Amino acid sequence: MSVVTIGESLGLLVASRLGRLELVPSMDLHFGGAESNVAIGLARLGVPVTWMGRLGDDAIGRLVERQLRAEGVTPSITRDAEAPTALMLKERPAAGASAVSYYRAGSAGSRLAPADLDLEAIRGARVLHLTGISAALSDSSRAALDAAIDAARAAGAIVSFDVNHRSRLWGAEQAAPAYRAIAARADLVFAGDDEAELLTGEREPQAQAEAIAALGPTQVVIKRGADGAVGLADGERVERLAFAVDAIDSVGAGDAFVAGYLAELLAGAGLAERLRTGAACGAIACTAPGDWEAAPDRAAIARLLDGGDPVQR
Repeated sequence: MSVVTIGESLGLLVASRLGRLELVPSMDLHFGGAESNVAIGLARLGVPVTWMGRLGDDAIGRLVERQLRAEGVTPSITRDAEAPTALMLKERPAAGASAVSYYRAGSAGSRLAPADLDLEAIRGARVLHLTGISAALSDSSRAALDAAIDAARAAGAIVSFDVNHRSRLWGAEQAAPAYRAIAARADLVFAGDDEAELLTGEREPQAQAEAIAALGPTQVVIKRGADGAVGLADGERVERLAFAVDAIDSVGAGDAFVAGYLAELLAGAGLAERLRTGAACGAIACTAPGDWEAAPDRAAIARLLDGGDPVQR
């Protein structure tokens, strides 16, 4: 298996139309989760990938597993008969705006523990991808991340860490040292502008990347949304502009970026190409609603790079 991702996937209820949630007559059921978003993005790019996590023994958990399999992701799931799969509600109060509420306290995913991990699969992977969300969920989930990192490092796998700070899960004072500790054991760190400032106190992207690299990782990517990205790898520095697209929903764009970057890393591409494909994936992911639904395949990326519409109509 080329990549293993570990984290929590949630049921996602999306308001069917604009307006305050209490006035919307119906909602559509989907699912999401940073790590499973990355897994789906990788699978669409032809990368063998496993998602590991803990799901409730419920309809939402079965939905997550079924959809992951349909997307070509290999699920490694622990079923929890005592805790539910988490839920996320997404309302659209106005055009171009969205607001999210989480119902994940005490969820099955938050009860992830080292015993839930398939350590052999982790040892057999080329890349282990984790996020700071799992570190925030619980002490047992944080311990699972540590165990996964131990297994990956012992096997010589690349440890990839996306900060993915969630202020609703924990405050900056608690989160920052935990993120720095994980980053120090990672080979590759992704962070948004604000997340990088949280880790380093720096505000300029190059200074942020250098400060994170000083913790230990050999590769650092500062994701800057519409302003592109800055990458630092083994002393090489590359700035990448974002692609201009008609953005509909930016949720999941950062996860798509990570998938594109990791796919090219596994293919042996250089830093500039890794950033270019990451930027292309992030841009295309914004062209339709949903956390992962618009994650591109290689053909869509090629159309965008050729100057065409990435959406085949």
